[in-house]
Amino acid sequence: MTPNPAEKIKRVRALLEAQGLDGVILRRNSSMSWVTDGAALYINTATHHGIAQILVTKKDAHLFTTNIEDPRLRVEEGPLEANFTVHGEPWYEYSKAPPQYTKGLKLGSDDPANGEVNVNGAISELRSVLTPAECVRYRNLGKICAEAMNEAIASVRPGQSEFEIAGRLAHATYDRGALPIVALIATDERIFKFRHPLPVNKKVNSYAMLVLCGRQYGLVCSVTRLVHFGRLSDELKRKQDAVLRIDATFNTRTRPGVKAAEVFKAAQDAYKAGGFDGEWKLHHQGGAAGYEPREWVGRPEAPETVHLHQAYAWNPSITGVKTEDTILVGEKENEVLTQISGWPMQEVEVGGVKMRRPLVRVVE
Repeated sequence: MTPNPAEKIKRVRALLEAQGLDGVILRRNSSMSWVTDGAALYINTATHHGIAQILVTKKDAHLFTTNIEDPRLRVEEGPLEANFTVHGEPWYEYSKAPPQYTKGLKLGSDDPANGEVNVNGAISELRSVLTPAECVRYRNLGKICAEAMNEAIASVRPGQSEFEIAGRLAHATYDRGALPIVALIATDERIFKFRHPLPVNKKVNSYAMLVLCGRQYGLVCSVTRLVHFGRLSDELKRKQDAVLRIDATFNTRTRPGVKAAEVFKAAQDAYKAGGFDGEWKLHHQGGAAGYEPREWVGRPEAPETVHLHQAYAWNPSITGVKTEDTILVGEKENEVLTQISGWPMQEVEVGGVKMRRPLVRVVE
């Protein structure tokens, strides 16, 4: 599908008019991937800042980079030159926004560095409402992440190290053409201790949790699954039942026009009704997804509103169990993008809406 940066530039110029700005400088990887409609403008995936900087004014659009990156960007990253004046400067003289293009302009930025107005929130909101082409890409990415997760978790065996499991998850993701920007692994007691478990050289005994955030064309999709060798304890079953209802509450209440605070309150009530009041305080619950793993995170007083064609990745957890899928908000119903074919599921009904949610896979 051919990238269409022109539509994104049009949205940025509407923002300039609304905020009384002459231009905006984009420095974050997420914003630059968005405005270029999917270009990879990074080398180090562990930083928010990329290998370029983009200036959009009311009349012009410029992309500044170095002579190191310039050849690849022109050849491999879509129709950049049709929409941006590309400047490939010597790496030893590289200045990210030459003064001759910004002098006298009232500028905003998603990451202010030189006195620009902070418009990061506004840019994030623009990024989060997806075009039809982005929805197609997200569906494809969701399928990739679901298949990668399924392949990796099906290969988990007692005695494997968390590093080995992470490697299998990363390989399965790369093998399908996406970049695993997050691969968290916890086994056995570490699932109960840590909400963000970086993999360590610990071997799995009977229980493993795999968490993946995959990126393609700038978009990020998130999914979590768990596997248990041998029957679940009654305590884990009770927690699983509760977290599935909380998860379904998040995902069914996330509908166009609904305030994020209302969605969050319904989930808080579900935590309490399940006998786990306060567990939500131990880890963030997820939120809107897009060109960041979370464009914003849900909170009790969240000011955001749910919009049609936004993606969400809610990740409720109760100590020892967790659920997470990425959904796309549709006109009639929400679409689960990371559905895994053949995964054990349980139907949950919330407010008259039924939704199938993933169980812990039990291997007898």
